[in-house]
Amino acid sequence: MINENGQKALFIDRDGTLIRDAHYLKDPDKVEAILGAGKVLQKVKEAGYHLFMHTNQSGITRGYYDWSDVHACNKKMYRDFDWPDNFFSEVCIAPESPTETGGYRKPSPRFEQEMTEKYELDPSQCWVIGDKWIDAQTGLDAGMSACLVRTGKPIDEPLCQLAEQKKVPIFQDINEFVQQKILVDE
Repeated sequence: MINENGQKALFIDRDGTLIRDAHYLKDPDKVEAILGAGKVLQKVKEAGYHLFMHTNQSGITRGYYDWSDVHACNKKMYRDFDWPDNFFSEVCIAPESPTETGGYRKPSPRFEQEMTEKYELDPSQCWVIGDKWIDAQTGLDAGMSACLVRTGKPIDEPLCQLAEQKKVPIFQDINEFVQQKILVDE
């Protein structure tokens, strides 16, 4: 059961939001942290938010890399940001291909819904952040707020119009989002 006094959370995409998007990333040496993301998310966590990472990794199902490659890239990202291994409340790595249904692959809000129940989150106090419309759609379908960042896939004019229509703000990066929407009073 969810109440209005529930916990606050951010659900964050990995590729294009926390680290530079590299097509089917499997080599930890190619992980490139997005400047400022690590420190600003540490502040959000200290402000009492749960942080979750939700990443689509269809390269697993496609045979381009395996689970150990994804975990190695995540470990490199954690080291680059100077985060402990348990930085996120939970991480969802969705290995499904785009044609598979019923799993955790975004835009499915399954992970967000399960975490809402498990952590007694208040969806009205939660955001889904990513660089692609599927990230925003995931948030909207979970009854949460959503935003896009310009640090990953290009955001063209039709996507800007769709975002405006659906009231999904667009930010230069996660740092700008946090400063304008989360840590406004600091």
